[in-house]
Amino acid sequence: MCTVSERIKNLKELLFKNKREISLERARLYTESYKNTEGQPAILRRAKATAHILNNVQIVINDGELIAGGRTVKPRSGIASPEMSPYWIYDELDTLATRPQDQFYISEEDKEFFRNELFPFWKDKSLKDLVNSRLPNNVKNAQKQRIIKLNQTDKGQGHIIPSFDKVLNKGLGYMIDEVKEKMKKNPNNNFYKAALITLEATQNHIERYGKLARDMALNEKNQNRKKELLEISRISYKISKYKPDTFYEALQLFWYINIALQYESNASSISPGRFDQYMYPFYKKDIENGLDIEFAKELLRCLWLKMNDVVLLRSQESAKYFAGFPTGYTIILGGLDRNGRDAVNELSYLILDTYGDIKLPQPNLGVRINEKTPREFLIKTIETIRLGTGIPQVFNDEVIIPAYLNRGVSLEDARDYAVVGCVELSIPGKTYGLHDIALFNLLKVMEVTLKESNGNFNSYNELINAIKKNINKYVKDMIEGSNVVDQAHREFAPTPLLSCFVENALKTGMDITSGGAKYNFSGVQGIGVANLSDSLYIIKKAVFEDKEITLPELVKILNNNYKDNEIIRQKFINKYPKYGNDIDDVDYCGSEILSHYCKEVEKYKNIRGGFFQPGSYTVSAHIPLGEAVGATPDGRLSGEQLADGGLSPMVGMDKNGPTAVLKSVSKIDTYLISNGSLLNVKFNPSVLEGIEGIRKFIGFLQSFMRLKLQHIQFNIVSAETLRDAQKHPEKYKNLVVRVAGYSAIFIELNKSIQDDIINRTEHIL
Repeated sequence: MCTVSERIKNLKELLFKNKREISLERARLYTESYKNTEGQPAILRRAKATAHILNNVQIVINDGELIAGGRTVKPRSGIASPEMSPYWIYDELDTLATRPQDQFYISEEDKEFFRNELFPFWKDKSLKDLVNSRLPNNVKNAQKQRIIKLNQTDKGQGHIIPSFDKVLNKGLGYMIDEVKEKMKKNPNNNFYKAALITLEATQNHIERYGKLARDMALNEKNQNRKKELLEISRISYKISKYKPDTFYEALQLFWYINIALQYESNASSISPGRFDQYMYPFYKKDIENGLDIEFAKELLRCLWLKMNDVVLLRSQESAKYFAGFPTGYTIILGGLDRNGRDAVNELSYLILDTYGDIKLPQPNLGVRINEKTPREFLIKTIETIRLGTGIPQVFNDEVIIPAYLNRGVSLEDARDYAVVGCVELSIPGKTYGLHDIALFNLLKVMEVTLKESNGNFNSYNELINAIKKNINKYVKDMIEGSNVVDQAHREFAPTPLLSCFVENALKTGMDITSGGAKYNFSGVQGIGVANLSDSLYIIKKAVFEDKEITLPELVKILNNNYKDNEIIRQKFINKYPKYGNDIDDVDYCGSEILSHYCKEVEKYKNIRGGFFQPGSYTVSAHIPLGEAVGATPDGRLSGEQLADGGLSPMVGMDKNGPTAVLKSVSKIDTYLISNGSLLNVKFNPSVLEGIEGIRKFIGFLQSFMRLKLQHIQFNIVSAETLRDAQKHPEKYKNLVVRVAGYSAIFIELNKSIQDDIINRTEHIL
């Protein structure tokens, strides 16, 4: 790490200087365009709206910036997209600034504009309206019971890794020419027409920055800054048409494309993917030609700050599930290349170094490890982890690559996997995976099964079979609902610009929402494994083996939320072993149910000709999903949170140390959860102190790898520090912690999530 420059200090301070605001500029421009395109095909309307935004949105280059481009003039502003759903925005206009999580200021003038102009136009004709009109009653009932939660019903899909390597190696001009050639052969293809509109608008948007930088340079008195602005101008004009030749040019084009894609759909998790692989040739060439490595680092720092400028505006309900602005700029480092060789390079190290200079939630770095990973890179990874921000997270090639082979992905593509959003696995530039299309509350299914029967089961196996039968029933509902949402995006919100950066779309002439990608998955998460394991074990042991209580009696106690039964609740909590302690009888209770869920999910196809694939992660949804579940046999009271992460033990229940946690999770068939899984582990900072701490932690990561777990991430911060941050938030403005598959600024989280992080078991090695 080096001393951070005044430039970086000033730009970082600018990000957090003022309160977050809402910008209605994209909404206004999008609506203006739609008013002028009535009756045209949806994909052309969408393309023209995107172009109208790119051609007219206000742009700014802040003092000291080396990387230009941003969604809004004011830092960290939320963007509204009423075309997806105007309703929650309308309902929350007066509470956005005071709600419990992810607050935004909105002016009275903008409130009136939304109420009088935007809301009346989009009422009854948004994506949300289309979805709601088509959801059958069985799906609505499953959602009302909160057994399933359909996502992406009021926002853009995102969760994708564009083919950045293509535009970097070919250039925007090449891609435009490619589309024009396709149009000559297919003059009536609306996808090609829409693609050309959006690509040319992107080109124009970049040139607007070139002009702005040039104009600013004319009035700049500081000669050093004048040179920087002229360089931004030169680069912008060049890369608007031609491929980049230098590291600086490649970074700038990469960011401009990101911003353009954001304007199209206002979606989360348009992720960079294997940044150290496709950027490395530019970096290597420049270093060989004499590029100052310190300048290369400064460029990266500027880019990381840009990623923190993008925050997502969500509804109050959605913010419970995705608290703390997880925008999903997930970069994956290391791993294997397509030939099975170690892919770690000098840029992999440099990215970790420069992240350490920033220490903010974005980029959401991840490291791929395998048997070939160099020890030096493991050390650098651990040195970054011990900074305490929860970054990077770690992924395991030894299980993820075979899991993708199990899904029909080629070996070369499987080796090239990366991560979108939080922990969702994807093949860069080739997958439209709808990774976050639905959540499935396994614990709620157990509760429903017990209540339906009043506990009248003659054996544990009879109960398990009834739970599996209900899983089958509600999985079918989830699939049906997910396909409705998928179809609605195809019809209402296609993404022609994004499709240009996904392999096969231009070849087939189909938008990715219509099946234009090479790989077409839909990802659905099974939630509640830890609580399910603990609850089922207590039923198995206390009810059917030891006969301490009958199942009908237990169901009655649960229905009354343990009222007047605190002694038995404490007995359930403290007497019986729990998931996360390497006890087979407990661990296999939940893994059996999760495997059944996975095998049921993978039977179904989506409307794009691909398959549904299961995962197991919660983001921060373990808190609202817990609100939907009554009291459970593991001692949870009604409405209390579920276990965090996805595969993590219930808070405070993992008492046998971190290695026992790994061994419990290893009993889950991780080859089946190919959409992604999530394991949180919290360590006291003393664990990673000195050379000895790093040596022990390397052994821990190697155990994680050899036990075939998919994912692990860490909070390296003491509960004492976090409690002090709750009491004195003004002292901890830059404290970043791991929430779920992402990190967030601790003081920007609501108290329930803060308490959850504080209460997680703090391990030592």
